[in-house]
Parts: sequence; structure tokens; C-alpha cells
Amino acid sequence: MSKVALRYDNGTILITGNAYIPFASVDPRTHSLRAEGLDYQNIIEYLKRSDIEYDDNKVLDLIPSPNISIDETNSQHISLRDYQKKALDNWAKAAKRGSVVLPTGAGKTVIGVKAIEMVNSASIVIVPTIDLMDQWTSVLSKYFPYMQIGNLGGGSDDIQAITVTTYDSAYIRAASLGNKFSLIIFDELHHLAAPGYRSIAERFASPFRLGLTATIEREDNLHKDFPRLVGGGIVFRAHAGDLARDKHLASYEIERRQVEMMPEEVQEYKKNFGVYQVALKKLGLRMNYTGAFRRLIMMSGRNATAREAILARNKAMYIALNSRSKIEELMKILSENKGLKTIIFTQHNKLVFEISDRFLIPFITHKSSKGERQDALSGFREGRYNALVTSKVLDEGVDVPDAELGIIVSGTGSGREFIQRLGRLLRPKPDSNKKAKLIEIISSGTREIGTSTKRKKTLNKVDEQDNSSS
Repeated sequence: MSKVALRYDNGTILITGNAYIPFASVDPRTHSLRAEGLDYQNIIEYLKRSDIEYDDNKVLDLIPSPNISIDETNSQHISLRDYQKKALDNWAKAAKRGSVVLPTGAGKTVIGVKAIEMVNSASIVIVPTIDLMDQWTSVLSKYFPYMQIGNLGGGSDDIQAITVTTYDSAYIRAASLGNKFSLIIFDELHHLAAPGYRSIAERFASPFRLGLTATIEREDNLHKDFPRLVGGGIVFRAHAGDLARDKHLASYEIERRQVEMMPEEVQEYKKNFGVYQVALKKLGLRMNYTGAFRRLIMMSGRNATAREAILARNKAMYIALNSRSKIEELMKILSENKGLKTIIFTQHNKLVFEISDRFLIPFITHKSSKGERQDALSGFREGRYNALVTSKVLDEGVDVPDAELGIIVSGTGSGREFIQRLGRLLRPKPDSNKKAKLIEIISSGTREIGTSTKRKKTLNKVDEQDNSSS
């Protein structure tokens, strides 16, 4: 048997030599074996177990790095909480591969910092937004002040031994950077399942992998691919309720308030919802199974009745989500909770602007400039502003200062969105007995009640999973 040789080639491992490799297939262009970059470590382990001689021709051509350790002389010592230490220990025992699922505010970034120190080699952190890239860069610069932290994305192209990049930029450069880092950290891991982004994991040969998220499950079930992409399953998971009991996070309560829409809104809602139901009947569609609405959307591209159904349904939901009665209820809630630091969440920017104008509350949307966003967040942190109103921008990827009250004026049925919004309230309070509160405002007699129930089901499922595993 000839000696096997391994070489990295544009996101793949090229294998020459006469040997069976279970993770590889024949490339018809070269008649050599080729495997995905993510299988590098599996291939090495297989060759060793099988006593097959091999030459590793610098599959990993790592960016040189100094000794990566936290500078504790600079008062930056990290004292891990018990659950953070257990998460890291479990990850280390799992060959430094797998995912950690913790609620927002529980210190996932700190776990990432310690994982980089533990691996002590070139590391790359992948994040969904420029805001998160800036936040990670700031944290890493604090703990590793003697190192230049590289950035890739948002106009930056600086690759260093520790680099933070966006998913978009990592996707574009995966084939050329895939053998430069020992450790790859996927922050907000749920994004990795997207058809394009998953190729990042497939092209990188990094033997060590860490996924971090508060909400790993996806409604499309693509989270089932994470064990392959991250090199292992969930190594540690804790729910907000568990951490609140131990005073690591604030305990919380959720309240639903139903409001009656204005008479003209009720009339318009019923008219449009009726059009929707008639169209469904014509199509012979029942919306009582997973994927039914997706099927309707697919049909709408070529079927006028399906298109009419979508438009009528969207208009009805828009009326329910943006009812003027909700503004009156919001005024009542704000009056009842004067002095509490409050974040108001909406589905549409139009309602953001209306609330901002009506109550003189600063807003943040995806159109807000970086300066406007920083002013709003720093003003909230410093107490210049007692409230913020936003659409979806603060759901993830932004380091939001402590808040005590969250008000969902409108939202989707997404469990992930709901958990992320709840997570914005859970940082520990000075008074450990004080509960955070999340209030939903729902238009009664509409499908919004079902939307509220659907998004809370995810929270209940996580509760059940955690209780059954504890």
C-alpha cells in the first residue's frame, strides 16, 4: 500500500495514494480522492486508527500566533461561573467540538474567549452582523491587549491570528482561509444552517469548532445538520429559568394583554380575512400542518388565487399588529411602570416611528446610522433615556444595556424572536428578588392570538427539555 498524502485545495482535502478513506470520494477530474475540509480531523483519526502511513502536506497552514493567554496583569482575569466552566469542560472532553446553548446575557462570549485561550492557536470568530463583529473585537482586545485583532467585513480586510468576520465575508473567503485557523467559533450558530453559510463549515479544515447560540432549533429542522457542521452535538445547555434560580440571570414573568381593535379596524380585518379564507377554500388548502403556508407562498408565484390569499392575509395581519388600540394600551403600560428601563418591540418600522413620535422615545431600526444607534444605546445605558423602541434590530447581535420591562406591541410567531426579546431583560438586577417582565399586547379576536401562542410554545419546549435532562 502506497503512503497516503493529504493536501488542502480550495476548501477540500485532496488525497493521493492507494487507500480507502471513508470520508472521501473520487474526483473524476483528477482520479484522486477528495473530501470536504471539515472532514480533515476525521480523516487523520481514521488513518491513525488504521495504521496507514500518511504525509500531511501542510493541510493546516496556520497563521503564526504568539502564546495566546489572557493578560491577567491588566486586571482582566476571567472568573468563570460554574455553568460556564462546565460548558468549557464538556467542550474540551468532546475533543473541542460541539455547541453551547445559553440564554442571552449568560456570557457566551466569555466562553468563546476562554476557548481561544485553551486552544492557544490561530482562531476565527464568525458573526452575523457588523455590530457583533465590533463587539467581539472590543472584548478580545480587552482580554488579549498585546495582540492585533483582525477584522474581515464591513470594509475591513485584516487577517490576524485572532480574526473576527461576518458570515457573509467568511462565505466569500472560505476556500482561501479554510486552512489558516485551528479554532472556528460560530456565534449565533443558527445562521450557519443557511444554504450558503453552511459551506463555511464545510470548507474550513479547522479541527476545533465551537457553536454558540441562545436558540439552536430552527423551524425548518436544519439544526439537525449542526452536529456534522460543528463536529459534534450540544455539549452544554442551560435555560434562563435554571440560571435565574441560581441568581445568574434575573427571574421573569410574561403577561398577555388583549385589546379590542377600533370598529373600522375590525371591519377591515374581517373583510380581508374573509377574502383569505374564501381563496383557501377555492384552492382546497388547509393550513393545519407544518409547511402549509410555505406551500401557499410557492403557489402564489403562478396562481392568482394563491396570490390574492397571501395579499389579503398579510393586510389582515398588518391591521391586527398595528391597531391604534395598542397605542392606547402602551400608554397605559408606560404610565403604570414609570421609571422602569423599557424596550418596546414592534414588527414594522411604521409603528416604531409612530411610537417614537407619540411618546418622544428614541428609536433604533435597520436604517439607523451607527452614530444614532450608539447614542440611543449609550443614552439608555447612562439613564438619559428610560425607554427605546425598535423593530427587529435588537433581537440579536447588539449588546443591549440592562432593561427591566419589555413590551411586545407586535411580532411574528417565531420562537427564536421571542426568546431573543425575552433575553434582553434577563441580565441580573441590583435587587436579586426583582423580576424582569415581558408584556405582549394582542389584538383580541384575531389570528394574532395564535401567533402569540405559537411563539411561546418554543419557550415551553425548552423548559420541558431542560427539566427532563436535569
